[in-house]
Amino acid sequence: MPLHYQSCTFRYGRRMRPVIDGLDLRFSPGHTVLLGPNGAGKSTLLTLGASATFPQAGKVRFAGLGTTRRRDLLAYRRKVSWLPQKPTFLPGMTCREHVAYVGWLKGMRERAAWKAAPAAIEQVGLSEKANHKVATLSGGQQQRLAIAQALVHQAELLLLDEPTVGLDPAQRRRFHDLLAELRGSVNVIVSTHDIADLDQSFAEVVVLEHGRLRFQGSVAQFASHSRPDAVPGRHLESAYAALLGSVEL
Repeated sequence: MPLHYQSCTFRYGRRMRPVIDGLDLRFSPGHTVLLGPNGAGKSTLLTLGASATFPQAGKVRFAGLGTTRRRDLLAYRRKVSWLPQKPTFLPGMTCREHVAYVGWLKGMRERAAWKAAPAAIEQVGLSEKANHKVATLSGGQQQRLAIAQALVHQAELLLLDEPTVGLDPAQRRRFHDLLAELRGSVNVIVSTHDIADLDQSFAEVVVLEHGRLRFQGSVAQFASHSRPDAVPGRHLESAYAALLGSVEL
């Protein structure tokens, strides 16, 4: 049940160049990493996938549901969870209250959301902060809380936009361990500039450039674009540079 963009076009202003331009893209089931230079359309793509915005042309579909018909939207949003690049919080709530609240917003019954919140918080290593106010958390802890919110209602697809921003190396490692735990049970699409652990965490690589598909394939196929003289241990960065003409991540 892959996420499917059918001839999608999106622009932020009538006279602006499209950020997503006639895109046809069907993500594979499993874990996918979404790469591309700044301004490539990665965040916009995930926003469309989350039904937070809608394409001016084309369709977005997941699990037989679309985002264009109002009657489908509730069911669609229950199946798809989104972590935006800059999540917002209600700082007066405790972590458990906040995660449960998001679960309720996603259609869970209040009691079920309250019971599910601790497990989601434990998955991201914040159990000791469950009853602390969100306002007391550090930036990295708030980012982990945002990931817990994306997990609480057991969505079938997680859309994570720069989820490791603000995390230290140990916290990033825990995030990749979490991805490994979710493998086989939840589809995940992660937009990131951090590709150091790409070959350990993802099965598919998608690269966007100027709102169009530049590459889609397995990690091995992506790595095959690496230069023969690439520095040992930097073959993935070399492949990215070769695909996009040495642009920066």
